[in-house]
Amino acid sequence: MKGVTLPTETVFVMEASPIKFGLGATDEIAYDVRRLGLKRVLIVTDRHIGELGLPDRIRLLLEEEGIKADVYDGVEIEPTDRSMEEAAEYARQRELDGLIAVGGGSALDTCKAVNLLTTYPAPLLDYINQPVGRGRPVPGPLKPLIAVPTTAGTGSETTAVAVTHVLAHHVKAGVSHRLLRPALGIVDPLNTLTAPPEVTAAAGCDILTHAIESYTTRPYNARAKHHPPDRPAYIGANPASDIWCEKAIEYVGKYLRRGVLSGLDLEARVHLALAANYAGVGFGNAGVHIPHALAYPIAGLVRDYVPSGYRTSHALVPHGISVVVTAPATFRFTYATSPERHLRAAELMGVSTAGLSEREAREALPNALLALMRDVGVPNGLGALGYGERDIPSLLEGTLKQPRLLSGAPRAVGSAEITAILRESLRCW
Repeated sequence: MKGVTLPTETVFVMEASPIKFGLGATDEIAYDVRRLGLKRVLIVTDRHIGELGLPDRIRLLLEEEGIKADVYDGVEIEPTDRSMEEAAEYARQRELDGLIAVGGGSALDTCKAVNLLTTYPAPLLDYINQPVGRGRPVPGPLKPLIAVPTTAGTGSETTAVAVTHVLAHHVKAGVSHRLLRPALGIVDPLNTLTAPPEVTAAAGCDILTHAIESYTTRPYNARAKHHPPDRPAYIGANPASDIWCEKAIEYVGKYLRRGVLSGLDLEARVHLALAANYAGVGFGNAGVHIPHALAYPIAGLVRDYVPSGYRTSHALVPHGISVVVTAPATFRFTYATSPERHLRAAELMGVSTAGLSEREAREALPNALLALMRDVGVPNGLGALGYGERDIPSLLEGTLKQPRLLSGAPRAVGSAEITAILRESLRCW
C-alpha cells in the first residue's frame, strides 16, 4: 500500500566513505589494498608531495606485498579540466584495477576524475554540472579508489564531488555523484606535518566554511520531494549532518590557530584532520551554498594574486581562501533565516553570545570568522586578492553559473543579493 504523497522531502540519505583514521594509519595501506582485491594501482599525486617521499613510501609498501604500483605526479595545485584530462590519458596507458590519491584536495579530486574518465571515457565537460558542462550522470560503478589526504581541508576522502577550473569558462565547476566517493579514506595526521602554515590556514578555513555552510543550508525537509533515483547527493541540512558539522566547527575554532602557529603540534594536527573528515561527511550529504558558489569565479578569474606558502609562481587563489573571503558577508545575509544556528556556530568557535543585542547577535558569526582569519593570516577581503568594483559583473556572472550550489541557499538569492555580498566583501576588515 502506497503512503501519502507529501509536497516536501521527508527522506534524507547519509552516505560516507569508510575511513581508517590514526597516527601511522598509512603503514597499513598494503593490507587495505589487498583487502580490496587490487593488484595493479596508480598513485596520483603532485610533484611537491612526490619530493617529500610519501608516494614512493606507499609504492614500496605495496610492492613488498606483490602489488604493482606506478606513480603519476603531474597533479596541478587547483587543477584544471586540462590537467585532469592529461592525468586520465596517462592512466589509460596502464592496466589498472584501482587508484590511490595522495595529497591535498587537488590530488584527491584529480584522482576521482581519472577514475571516472578511465572507466567511462568521455570529455570531462560531459560530466561537469550544468550549465558549465553537460551534467551527464556517472554511468555506473568505478574502480576502487583509496584517498590519502596530506592536508586537513577538503574532506575529499569522503565526498562525492570533484572540482576543477574549467579554463574556457574562467570558472570552477564540479562533477557531483555518489559513485565518486572513494572506497576508503586513510586519514593519517602524520601526513599533514609538512604542510606550511599558510596551507594549514587556508585548508582550515575550507573546513570551517564547509561546516557552517552545511549547518545553515536549506533543510532537507524544506525542499521538493525527490524520487529515489533523482535524490541528489546534497540533500540539505539534516539531523545527522548537523552532528558532524558542529564538531568540525568546534575543532577548527579550538585548534586552527595552534596548527598554524606550530606545525608540529600533534594534538592540533589530529583534531584538524578529524575536523576535515567530519566536515566532509557533513557537507558531503547536506551540501554547501553561497560562499562556494562565489568561490568558483573568485578562483577562476584571478589575475595576479600568488599565495605565499604554496609551490607555485602563477596566480591562483587557494580554495579555502576563495570560500572564506565572502563568508562573513554571506552569514550576515543569511542570519535571519536561522538566528539560532548562526549563534550556535559562533559559540562553537568560542564566542559568548549571552545577552547580545539583535545587532550584536547578527554580527557574532561574521566577527568570529574575521577574527580567526586575521589570526591565521588569511586575506579577509576580495581587495587583497586583486579584485575591485570593476570585477563584480564578471564575478556575478560566474556565480550565477552555479545553480546546484545556489539552490542550497537558505533564503532567496539572485543578482542583487550576490552583488551586495560581493561589494561588502571587497574591503579588508
